[in-house]
Amino acid sequence: MDYLLAAVDLGSNSFRLSIGRVVQLDGKAQIYSVDRLKESVRLAAGLNEDKVISEEAIERAITVLKRFGERLSGFHPNRVRAVATNTFRIARNVADILPRAEAALGFPIEVIAGQEEARLIFSGITNELPPSPNRRLMIDIGGGSTEVIIGKGFQPMHMSSLYMGCVSFTRQFFPDGNITAARMERAQLAARRELEGISKQYRKTGWQEAYGSSGTAKGLIAVLQEGGMSKKGITLEGLELLKAKLIRDGKVIMKELPGLKHDRSLVLAGGLAIMLAAFQELKIKAMAPGEGALRVGVLYDILGRDSAHDKRDETARQFIKRYHIDTRQSERVKRIALQFFSQLDLPGNVEKEELQRTLGWASDLHEVGISIAHAEYHKHGAYILQHADMPGFSNDDQSMLALFVLGHHGKINKLSLLEPTREKWLTLLCLRLAVLLCRRREDHKAGLPITLQAQGQGQKITLKASKSWLDAHPLSEFSLQAETVEWAKAGFEFNLVET
Repeated sequence: MDYLLAAVDLGSNSFRLSIGRVVQLDGKAQIYSVDRLKESVRLAAGLNEDKVISEEAIERAITVLKRFGERLSGFHPNRVRAVATNTFRIARNVADILPRAEAALGFPIEVIAGQEEARLIFSGITNELPPSPNRRLMIDIGGGSTEVIIGKGFQPMHMSSLYMGCVSFTRQFFPDGNITAARMERAQLAARRELEGISKQYRKTGWQEAYGSSGTAKGLIAVLQEGGMSKKGITLEGLELLKAKLIRDGKVIMKELPGLKHDRSLVLAGGLAIMLAAFQELKIKAMAPGEGALRVGVLYDILGRDSAHDKRDETARQFIKRYHIDTRQSERVKRIALQFFSQLDLPGNVEKEELQRTLGWASDLHEVGISIAHAEYHKHGAYILQHADMPGFSNDDQSMLALFVLGHHGKINKLSLLEPTREKWLTLLCLRLAVLLCRRREDHKAGLPITLQAQGQGQKITLKASKSWLDAHPLSEFSLQAETVEWAKAGFEFNLVET
């Protein structure tokens, strides 16, 4: 039976509420987001030198918690967990604040230690990523603390909570909003000193993937990518370009930083200094966005889930059931599409494996749009897969899945603006051919005497088919000939050869 869980994250900069619906399928549980609320409270900004939170900041917090409390009305206490982080950890008047905060929220609030925060962050990010044998580095820059974790699978290996955050650093080094080279240098040095204690151990352990979670990382990714300073994710070069711009401008000018939100602009300088220090001290090459973080970790902690299966497979099965997809047809298409894919001469690397997995999911879900309307169902399907809540799939995963579903039917020149790579074009070709050859929705019991060749790095494609089979299937031959014309529009030389 489905039920709801709720997580409340009382951070030093923002308060967040996440509500998830637990769905059971084949004995496994999946959490789907139902509702999210986020309010900028900037609690750490109300912390004075004596580590006492001001009454003004407390009132901001109480106001937000009352709103959250209304949303949580009717929830059983066993299905709600509220956690408070660094500012609550260090505030001397926390004993006075907690009873007021709990009364406003209507549920108990746990002030968690830095290690527990790091563990939950690792759980939250990991549960939103596909499984991997790689070690993963995760950095979460909060308002008052920064959590740095290395883990493998669902097991954290090193966890650290450092006393520095985007609010506290902005307040300490950029109190009036003015940004200079000297101030930025002092902020970076201070952050590197915090990181020095863990950097040797972390570099020795090493990692293959790095992720940044929560507001600072997401804010930086948005600014760097939309501002043209980074093609994808966070890079050291992009951070240096942003730093140089802020120093030239002397302050944060929002209209010149596309993708930057107002509440994030107030703490951008401090967050940037910490992220730069992390890249320099830990020798990070690139960082991808990590979804989930603390609030999702709390949800899975309530659920008590700890498994390493690929959540994307679960999600695909959920979508097949939800949208009443014809599984016999999707299995036919997937079998033939993967057969064609195995014939391609693509380099055996992680990208090939990911394309193969995505091709399988696209085959499973290529008819998802029929649940809306048969006319232009491929467009409906692409929209669903691009915008739906799909646990386990990243935004990039969903974009690739949507691209294949959009392109599996109809004209392909509509995809040119999306600029697929050669490998993605060829993967799409496998899906298109499979759908075309399964048009009668019948099994090819004798197999298909057809092979696909696309060798080297060129744009030449050859489809070899038995003459006797083509003679016996005139509609399929006609459709394949039309396909060769269609692929010429994408710059490929596609030849149908009789054997």
